[in-house]
Amino acid sequence: MAEHVAPGIELRRSEQPVPYRTALDDMTLRNAAIAEGTAEELLWLLEHPPVYTAGTSAVPAELLDPRFEVVEAGRGGRFTYHGPGQRVGYVLLDLKRRARDVRGFVHAIEGWVIDTLGDFGVEAWRAPGRIGIWTSDIDGREAKIGAIGVRVRRWVTMHGFSVNLNPDLSHFGGIVPCGIDEFGVTSLARLGHAVDFEAWDKALLARADRFLAALDRPCPVENG
Repeated sequence: MAEHVAPGIELRRSEQPVPYRTALDDMTLRNAAIAEGTAEELLWLLEHPPVYTAGTSAVPAELLDPRFEVVEAGRGGRFTYHGPGQRVGYVLLDLKRRARDVRGFVHAIEGWVIDTLGDFGVEAWRAPGRIGIWTSDIDGREAKIGAIGVRVRRWVTMHGFSVNLNPDLSHFGGIVPCGIDEFGVTSLARLGHAVDFEAWDKALLARADRFLAALDRPCPVENG
């Protein structure tokens, strides 16, 4: 029997790394089924083998060293990296049942990740004009600890977020992450916090109700 985050929202946790193309195909099919009313909504927590993904705004010059497979993701944003030690969350929800606010959806995901990081003693924040989740690195400089990228088709969302628990941070060196080269990339492990997938998932899911409630309200930031 499938686990559920809430009534009508399936929870899927993959124990083994899922190839990115496999996950993308699965998400695409599930997105269409949700839109047609033939499948439940889905929260999918997983890990990928090393891969670089290109969003719809990806700039070829920002692919510095294609040492891993490069996949066109179809989500918003530019290049990002996924790999072992990084927790990925794909969030497939029908916004027709909620506030129909894409910006509010992104804002709510950001808040969900930020609050969960806080449960592990990591202060994180949004940065105006910069996509992602940011924190202070061990040298005191601002660094990215999580990425956000979504796509909405027929008001059904797909893709979602990734959080660096303990990935090989050198793998980010093959790209300009999300097109931002002025800042570094960090992880919970680099900041001195040993957090495995089980602990992360437990903390994240404990805050799922608050995340879902936020989707019933318009985005608290100005539209533009």
